[in-house]
Amino acid sequence: MSGSGAGSRPSGASGGGSDLHLDLVLTGAGGVRASLVRALREAVRGGRLAPGTRLPSSRGLAADLGLARNTVADAYGELIAEGWLTARQGSGTRVAQRPAPGRASAHRPSVQRPSGGHSLYPGSPDVSAFPRAAWLAAARRAVTAAPNDAFGYGDPLGRPELRRALADYLARARGVRADPDQIMVCAGFSQGLAVLSRVLRNDGVRGLAVESYGLAPHRSLATAAGLRTHPLTVDQHGVDPAELRRRQDLGAVLLTPAHQFPLGVPLHPDRRAAVVDWARERGTVVLEDDYDGEFRYDRQPVGALQGLDPEHVVYLGTASKSLAPGLRLGWMVLPGRLVDRVLAAKTAAERHPDSLSQLTLAEFVTSGAYDRQIRAMRLRYRRRRDRLVRALAERAPQVRVSGIAAGLHAVLRLPPGTEARALHGASWLGLAVQGLDGFRHPDQPAEPGADALVVGYGTPAEHAFPAALEALCRTIEAL
Repeated sequence: MSGSGAGSRPSGASGGGSDLHLDLVLTGAGGVRASLVRALREAVRGGRLAPGTRLPSSRGLAADLGLARNTVADAYGELIAEGWLTARQGSGTRVAQRPAPGRASAHRPSVQRPSGGHSLYPGSPDVSAFPRAAWLAAARRAVTAAPNDAFGYGDPLGRPELRRALADYLARARGVRADPDQIMVCAGFSQGLAVLSRVLRNDGVRGLAVESYGLAPHRSLATAAGLRTHPLTVDQHGVDPAELRRRQDLGAVLLTPAHQFPLGVPLHPDRRAAVVDWARERGTVVLEDDYDGEFRYDRQPVGALQGLDPEHVVYLGTASKSLAPGLRLGWMVLPGRLVDRVLAAKTAAERHPDSLSQLTLAEFVTSGAYDRQIRAMRLRYRRRRDRLVRALAERAPQVRVSGIAAGLHAVLRLPPGTEARALHGASWLGLAVQGLDGFRHPDQPAEPGADALVVGYGTPAEHAFPAALEALCRTIEAL
């Protein structure tokens, strides 16, 4: 119970360890040791010292604070006994793994991923497959060749190397028509949507049409900018453009035309043309979320809507599904008339991704590594999709699987009235999965018999997928 941090090596005059700021008040009952205990306990309780943080050795902290080493060791020992700290030979003294009050729950999703369980949440790729070695090699080449200005504050539009690489790639792979000067790099889709929503609001737009099923955080970004969101019904052909024409209060529309999220249907060619015609007639824009356009399995990919009219469609894409969401790299291809206004809005209030990540992605794309990663992951996800379909056909033939021609998720249509029961059963098995109703716009009436699970088969690591699939099958069998 010494708490002496055996294994911490002295460093410099203080005897080493991490720097630690403490509000040490050497007055009050108990003397110096009690004051040190109170200061450390408050630092842990308040969250300044996070669980797992390694503290300085007792020798190092004593030198920093001008105290006797035994005083610090005794204080550590008391906090270890109380459960605030832990000490192990070779690991030093650390903050114990316990919840930090005031840090939890405020911004977490309503349905939690179970700790140590299985996740089939949609919207995430298999991050364990991130191409670390290839990315590091690209980073090394990019940094070696980087001009000096890459280490400055950077262009708010994004590094020109990445914008040129994206212009070439998007034209080739997604049918996007873009000049590099009309591409803006952003910190993921959410930042792009937030900036565009502010620009639309400043231009006098009040109503934004959205698909009746979609992501609530995206609707919240538009609402935060002062836009009202209005749902458009989605059927087997996507949204119905006739609803746009019936509403005079709609100034723009946000769509996932290649692979509607979460229902998985592509927007019918006739409707694609009709939506663009509407935007052209109204002098406004379609916001195209091309979140997983590269991952199509059964036929040629559906090209970007932007190719029909680059002056009335804003194309938004990211590296979140193709590489990893943690990169926070996305891009907008803007109509020429919007570039300056969007740039001003982004510069005024938003940060932009760091230059070195942009240069690395540019090198990753131009070297062909990005295409190789897409092809490898397309094969992996298709195999998982096929395995999911086979397992359900054998064990739950009453369940219809839809939305599987593309993407990283599938929609499992359940017997009427069973969605809530399925979610409850999944939680008992330690399986995180989402119900379709959780994606419904609050102004869209619930459809009788629309019970379904939205299953992200792309989410687990390769070794974890079989167990997650087994938990899913058991959940549905229990219905």
